[in-house]
Amino acid sequence: MLMACMQDSKKDTVKNLDIKRYAGVWYEFARFPHRFERDLQKVTATYTVLENGNIKVTNRGQNGKGKWKEVNGKAFVPDKLQPGKLKVQFFWPFRAPYWVHRIDENYRYALVGGPGNDYLWVLSREKIMPEDIYTDYLKTGRELGYDITRLERVQQ
Repeated sequence: MLMACMQDSKKDTVKNLDIKRYAGVWYEFARFPHRFERDLQKVTATYTVLENGNIKVTNRGQNGKGKWKEVNGKAFVPDKLQPGKLKVQFFWPFRAPYWVHRIDENYRYALVGGPGNDYLWVLSREKIMPEDIYTDYLKTGRELGYDITRLERVQQ
């Protein structure tokens, strides 16, 4: 079920995002290719809510030679009225938008991107995602203006 969305001039994001429910491990099921994840498989993103309300982010993946790579960062919600629009920072002072476009009511699957068309991720709480759910999330990505033909599946 698609949760209610908030209209933005470029993209919709979820209207209500419970960061505590969003916290935990997410498996990257599909992504747009980009250099900072080049050749990485078995990619996970772990979100931990800190006492100050910020979120610790740990992204981890295995390269083609079997070596694990990990990077830590932080995320936060700059506008409490738009909780689906987070900012993430891995290297100071650079912050990037992290927009949750869609999440199911049980917080098992998510579609994450940003205001442009450069980044898109399909995330799952499990290493696998039912094909019909994946197809439905692709439809949402297409409706938001993403070129879903650029998505590559991530081997878990």
